[in-house]
Amino acid sequence: MNIELKENEKIEDLQCNGLKIIQNKKWFCFGMDAVLLTNYCDIKNNSIVVDLGTGTGIIPILLSGKRNYSKAYAIEIQEEVAEMARRSVMLNNLQDKIEVLNIDLKDVLNYLQPNSFDAVISNPPYKLNNSGIINPSDKKAISRHEIMCSLEDVISKASSLLKQYGRFYMVHRPDRLADIMCLLRKYRLEPKQIRFVHPRAAEKPNMILIRASKNGNPELKFDPPLYIYGEDGKYTKDVYDIYQCKATHIQ
Repeated sequence: MNIELKENEKIEDLQCNGLKIIQNKKWFCFGMDAVLLTNYCDIKNNSIVVDLGTGTGIIPILLSGKRNYSKAYAIEIQEEVAEMARRSVMLNNLQDKIEVLNIDLKDVLNYLQPNSFDAVISNPPYKLNNSGIINPSDKKAISRHEIMCSLEDVISKASSLLKQYGRFYMVHRPDRLADIMCLLRKYRLEPKQIRFVHPRAAEKPNMILIRASKNGNPELKFDPPLYIYGEDGKYTKDVYDIYQCKATHIQ
């Protein structure tokens, strides 16, 4: 399918079953966190999922090459970014599988039925909206800082959308872990699995992958840590396999 590219846009090959995505080099482009989170989503076949804050649409698009889900609703508040995500969906002929909704995630229950989804996924802004001067209209700032939504907004809406025992998947920063745990339990999302992601074996983690279950029984398991680079400076086998489109989530 021929898709029109706009100024500063390019098509990137995702190296996964022929999937591609449109990126704008002047906006916030997806990073390794989105790729690792997508791999962590061990959703069941025919699941109906929601991606809160989809950005370029990377998570539902890449997930379509890893998991056999039925339908994904991709929520994005920024109109131009949502429009670009829609073109990426069309580029991959996934219109029947992925629907991009240009709405505020805080209003998501006005558009989607509560208590009806198998999984909710989110790669939310990591930084609090109180660190220095921030341009609230800047697309990179909106993606990085809690300008348009807070961590509590994301977790509360995820809980409202999920079915009983539905799964919530999120990537975030370790320094927000205490906040995350408190909010998950506040909104009846029981933390079930955590994986710490380290740049190298001797370095402290800079990402965490989390799975929670709506009204699940208390039992938190820790996956083996994921190291990005080995001693040779190259990707570890775990990371290499993830980028080769192999589903490698630890059970």
